[in-house]
Amino acid sequence: MLAHEWIETLQQLRAQRQSCVLITVLNERGSVPRDRGSKMIVTADRQFLTIGGGHLEFQCIEIARNLLIQGRAEPHSEQFSLGARLGQCCGGASTILFEPLLYVQPQIAVFGAGHVGQALVSLLATLPCHIHWIDQRAEQFIQVPPGVTVCQTDDPVEYVQQLPPESYFVVMTHHHPLDLALCEAILRRNDYRYAGVIGSSTKRQRFEYRLSGKGFSQQQLTRLRCPIGLPQVTGKLPAEIAVAIAAEIIAVYQQTQNAGTIV
Repeated sequence: MLAHEWIETLQQLRAQRQSCVLITVLNERGSVPRDRGSKMIVTADRQFLTIGGGHLEFQCIEIARNLLIQGRAEPHSEQFSLGARLGQCCGGASTILFEPLLYVQPQIAVFGAGHVGQALVSLLATLPCHIHWIDQRAEQFIQVPPGVTVCQTDDPVEYVQQLPPESYFVVMTHHHPLDLALCEAILRRNDYRYAGVIGSSTKRQRFEYRLSGKGFSQQQLTRLRCPIGLPQVTGKLPAEIAVAIAAEIIAVYQQTQNAGTIV
């Protein structure tokens, strides 16, 4: 293995904000598949390089993925007896270091799979984020980009509570009353990073009036972005609206990064 291979892989994963575990052979005794310093990198669904294959590598991959699922960031080492523990014919022992490198991707919920929703999800899918796409109509999910979580549900409002804190919410369903119910559920959470609803200034005034009647303060209502999207990006085509919304989400995300907060 060339020394720069694992460094280049880590750089690429970092640019994609893709969490991974760097696995290194710290020490070896007797006959082992790979020598000290050998490395491999494991993500949730991929692996790069090798520490020799066989049961040792298989078990290390499983441990690494469990670390990612648990969100554990602390490095730790384990010793493996290749004969007794793993049944490999080498018969030696290896000490393996696991170093999790976690990058929490922004969680973006897009409610609505109409023309604008489809354009927006296709655009967001090219960014390092995790997208949840929610709609009542199964037939609307015509082309789903890889990595997008689709949820067809009769009650999209219930899905609001399934997102983690600091999530991004985009509301653009085919039904104004549903938009209003979603906005109410999102505002009640009060732990989101971004919330926007598609519509005009008139729609905003109507929503503010009804939501204020439900006890929301003006400060809470100010956080709701409507009309949605950067105003500098104009146009009424679905792709143009999608670009404006994505640009606004990116701007909010970058402000958070500049403030030193990991999202």
